[in-house]
Amino acid sequence: MKTIIKISLIVLISSFIAACGSSQKEESPAAKLETYKKQVNDLNKQIEDLEQGINATGKEAYTGIRIPVSTMVVKPEKFAHYFEATGELESIDEAYISPEVIGQIVTILVKEGQTVKKGQVLARLNTLVIEKNMQEVKDQLNLAETIFNKQSALWDKNIGSERQFLEAKNNFESLKNKLETMKAQYDYYILKSPINGIVETISLKEGEMASPGLQFMHVVNIDELYVTAQISETYLPVIVKGEEVDITFPTFPGMQFTRPVYRTGNVINQENRTFLVQVKLDNPTGKLKPNMLANLEINDYTDPQALVIPSILIRNDLQGRFIYLAEKKDADMIAHKIYITTGKSYLDKTEVLSGLTAGDVLVNNGYNNVSDGVVINVLNN
Repeated sequence: MKTIIKISLIVLISSFIAACGSSQKEESPAAKLETYKKQVNDLNKQIEDLEQGINATGKEAYTGIRIPVSTMVVKPEKFAHYFEATGELESIDEAYISPEVIGQIVTILVKEGQTVKKGQVLARLNTLVIEKNMQEVKDQLNLAETIFNKQSALWDKNIGSERQFLEAKNNFESLKNKLETMKAQYDYYILKSPINGIVETISLKEGEMASPGLQFMHVVNIDELYVTAQISETYLPVIVKGEEVDITFPTFPGMQFTRPVYRTGNVINQENRTFLVQVKLDNPTGKLKPNMLANLEINDYTDPQALVIPSILIRNDLQGRFIYLAEKKDADMIAHKIYITTGKSYLDKTEVLSGLTAGDVLVNNGYNNVSDGVVINVLNN
């Protein structure tokens, strides 16, 4: 470099001397010599200043194009990976109501959509026959009770035989038990709600015949629901009871819940190799409905001290995946290409397992414009 500068100066001096020679023909040789010596001293001084500057830096300052970039410092942070699953809402309390005996529907006391309480009467079947039978038994019971009381009084006075007393007692108790049985049978003709809930459907009408096994009403409680999903057995080791799950709904995009896993199934489905996962969900507003679709985000990996970088910064070539670091070389900042080993990715972040250390300065904005060794201009605020 020094040689190039000296040659350039010599050429400049020669040109200057030639120009002066053409314009100062009348000047004396002694004056010309003095002028040339002064010019040479000035040029030597400039050469000395340039050489001192080059020696101070050890390298000539780069005067080409510097690629503008911004950078970020890599720091350990918590990284969590989630996978998604689709489930359905399922009512916890639900009843498909049908009578226990055959009978004609006499009265329906509720309407579809009506809220009912546990034990509330929903409908009545025809009880005329059983009521008549019960009345007959009541009359017989009254007579049997009178006879038993009189026989008992006589027995206390040692009047009459023990057999008469025991027959009167047995007849009275038998009729009493028979009436209790008939009262229990009578209750079969009165349909009551087994749960608190809402009458969803009424399948039969007044005057029609109802029979066991034939659905009459559907009552459902939606105050509390299950989110039920079938998850691949691959995730069995990472899903445990109590693990929190994020729940969203395609029907209500702005609604989100975080709830613990309520239950995991104990049997693997042989057909699709899945197991059941349930999350219990409160539904005080009633907006959520059974059989609605739900999306579950379940955490399957967490590292509290991971090196995480934006996924978009990772590039690929034949040797593998790489990124660019900003490093100082002499007086300049350059982009340095390094190869990395990556782990899991979630959303826009990727975990780096090797090739990167905490404190490294990563080329961020402008990463697409740099190559290995190019001089950069860092524009961080």
